[in-house]
Amino acid sequence: MGSRSSWTLACGIFLVALANCSHPPPSDRLIVINGPEPESLDPQVITGQPEGRICKALFEGLTAEDKEGNVVPGIAREWLISPDGRIYRFLLRESCWSDGSPLTAQDFVASWQRALEPRMAAKYADLFYFIENAEAYNRGHLRDFSQVGVRAIDSRTLEVRLIGPTPFFPSLCSQSIFSPVPLAVVRKHGDDWIKPGKLIGNGPYLLDSWQINDRIVLRKNPRYWREETVRIPWIEALAITRASAAFNLFASGKADLVLDKGLIPTFFLSELRKQPYFHSAPFLATYFYRINVSAPPLNDPRIRKALALSVDRERLIRTITRGGERPAHSLTPPGIPGYTPPTGLGFDPDRARTLLAEAGFPGGRGFPPLTLLYNSSEQNEQIATEIQAIWQQVLGISVSLRNQEWKVYLNSVQSLSYQIARSSWVGDYEDPFTFLGCFLRKSGNNNTGWSDGRYEKLLAEATVTVAPKERLALLHEAEAILVKEELPILPIYFYSGIMLYDEARLGGIAANLLDKHPFREIYFRPRSAGDSANP
Repeated sequence: MGSRSSWTLACGIFLVALANCSHPPPSDRLIVINGPEPESLDPQVITGQPEGRICKALFEGLTAEDKEGNVVPGIAREWLISPDGRIYRFLLRESCWSDGSPLTAQDFVASWQRALEPRMAAKYADLFYFIENAEAYNRGHLRDFSQVGVRAIDSRTLEVRLIGPTPFFPSLCSQSIFSPVPLAVVRKHGDDWIKPGKLIGNGPYLLDSWQINDRIVLRKNPRYWREETVRIPWIEALAITRASAAFNLFASGKADLVLDKGLIPTFFLSELRKQPYFHSAPFLATYFYRINVSAPPLNDPRIRKALALSVDRERLIRTITRGGERPAHSLTPPGIPGYTPPTGLGFDPDRARTLLAEAGFPGGRGFPPLTLLYNSSEQNEQIATEIQAIWQQVLGISVSLRNQEWKVYLNSVQSLSYQIARSSWVGDYEDPFTFLGCFLRKSGNNNTGWSDGRYEKLLAEATVTVAPKERLALLHEAEAILVKEELPILPIYFYSGIMLYDEARLGGIAANLLDKHPFREIYFRPRSAGDSANP
């Protein structure tokens, strides 16, 4: 009786918030709910989406994305491609760093070398592996960087040689790790170079202040090459991890935009979806559980399959997420042109119990307790709690839950200090490789302890295969190994992107498959003559 009364009270408060949701008139400052506290602002170090948004505002690579997620010229005004698709020549525009010093092709060469230095241990370094000898240099097998396929022909021309035709290479060049960094500043200040007053960038915004676990304040960069297109002078990115807090800030007019997909109060989604400021659309992102296969009992594929087969994804979507998500039985979401992901393991509790028994644990008897790790988020907690109950009910397995804040959680996953961990992946470009490449043995994003020779060979063949259909067939075969045979991951659902903002007030935001919403594109719409002075 008490819990029902609490629900009624909470629902009433929420509906009052919906009814009174209002925003102040347009100003010179955009307040964004950005998600967890960023792990870093070094574009060659970051791995998460919240910090990626900030770095895209502070730095710009050869290419960039527009509000629809399309690749557009960035520091490169254009690029030429050889007939075999293996050589790119980028012609740079005249631009400068935020301190006024010129930005040159040599800056890109030196920055890419830094990203590939073995001592950097950059998690996204494998994105460079499409470049000749980049992997060998990153692995320490090659010490002469001049043999890597990137060189400055002159101060405004950068040439890149690839190991095979890579049609999505311009998209790769828009990723943060491909951004130039001010190496003189890095050498002068060391790890402190990313702090306010020291950081020098080349993007549309500058770092004005950074209050840990509170907010990052950005101000417009007057030296950005297209600064006249940047229409909001100030941006405040708030570090929020609780959906209730995020919505309260938005509903009370203290925030303009909620971007993080995990910060929508799913408990009230049925009501929230009716509101004009609710925006939802599918995009290339998957919510999954990562499994550390390096130690028993999870080193047995039968157990990993049993865990996957026992999860009713439809039930999770129906009762918890409720945002239009689709159940995931593959890692790669649908929507990539020309590619149909393999159908992985569905919901089959009987087969799950049979596999567990075959592995030596009938009815879960004798199975050691497991720990499921997730990062601070109400929705992550709800899903973990539900799956904890499912595995106990269906398999007789005892699972404890462990919650960590974002930076600690990332460190635990990267150091394999977990058994099962909540994860997600947002595609960096419209190609299956952006998902499948994560689970190559040497990928800094693997973080499962898993590798498979067949999988490695298929992705290597795909990298040098010219014919699109043959290439995608190789990737399909590789993904089948990942999600049907080996299961170092447990796909749960494909995201439906959700944002909260008043479309009558904010422009420059559009749904797109890559969930990219550059701050430089956003603007406040002019007030109409009929608007009152107060909200």
